[in-house]
Amino acid sequence: MKIKNLNNWGLKNDIERPMLIAGPCSAETEEQVLQTARELAKNDNVDVYRAGIWKPRTRPNAFEGVGSRGLGWLKKVKEKTRLPVCTEVANTTHVYESLKYGIDMLWIGARTSANPFAMQEIAEALKGIDIPVFIKNPITPDLELWIGAIERIYNAGITRVGAIHRGFSNYEKTMYRNLPQWQIPIELKSRIPEIPILSDPSHIGGKSELIYDLSQQAMDLNFEGLMIETHLNPKAALSDARQQITPDELASIINKLVIREPMTDDQRVLHELAELRSKINILDDQLLVTLEQRMKIAEKIGLYKKKHNLTILQNKRWEEIIYGMIKKGAEKGISRLAINRIFKAIHQESINHQTEVMKKDN
Repeated sequence: MKIKNLNNWGLKNDIERPMLIAGPCSAETEEQVLQTARELAKNDNVDVYRAGIWKPRTRPNAFEGVGSRGLGWLKKVKEKTRLPVCTEVANTTHVYESLKYGIDMLWIGARTSANPFAMQEIAEALKGIDIPVFIKNPITPDLELWIGAIERIYNAGITRVGAIHRGFSNYEKTMYRNLPQWQIPIELKSRIPEIPILSDPSHIGGKSELIYDLSQQAMDLNFEGLMIETHLNPKAALSDARQQITPDELASIINKLVIREPMTDDQRVLHELAELRSKINILDDQLLVTLEQRMKIAEKIGLYKKKHNLTILQNKRWEEIIYGMIKKGAEKGISRLAINRIFKAIHQESINHQTEVMKKDN
């Protein structure tokens, strides 16, 4: 893909990392939209003003946005503050309305990016239009679906295209509203190196107190920017009140961020890193040998279960393993989340090996 660098998007001269998109979750009133924009315009770090005009809500009777009249408010923001403005679109009507009001940039939300039919319709509506578009990751952790959504927009002729990492839904309760699963945007960057990726710590965390740590982690992982929901009075917000912060809180967070360099020319540092990485390589090889040995034992267990007509899955045994490993992992400084993921993957691979044993003829 020949995706343009953020500095060639024409939104603002010399955008420095992190690119910062800020504004309320929802446009609620003209006064709220304009006053929030005036406050954010005082912060030189803010590159683009955002506000949701149409809000896809999970349950009926929730605030679903003010609709097209809010686009006029965004147009006034642009005129009065000179900030570029952006909003979310979920169908062709949203696209046409946004273009009519001169919106500078669009983003496509997680529910829409998960729907190839909706993505193709939006792509068709954007053909021949030179406007930047960000695509949020689908709700589920499906990298191929995310890439497919990006490709549809790119194939429509949009070369100013980017991705927004907003986390992934999960049935288990965690400290996050949406699990970060950082490995997925990292893999996206590996597959499409030129694509700019922004992080949305508001939706990942779901709580204002998590925004700083999540933003710093995104910077440590070399993400290009952040989209942070910002409201004059978060407690009174009509949507997602818990995850929004004030313009002053936003300024404080951005000022505290440590922006690290992706590369260095310091040969001493490079040499030390190479030594440490070689040690990791040795340990990784040892891990593979251990996993190989574990799977061979799993196959023997599979043979025993087959011989004695036992089921592969033994829930009590699995519970003993996972709870024991979580306790041991905590003692070794490994998070519960990591232990869950690692040992669930190992357990599934053991099941796969035992299943193959069961399938074989006696």
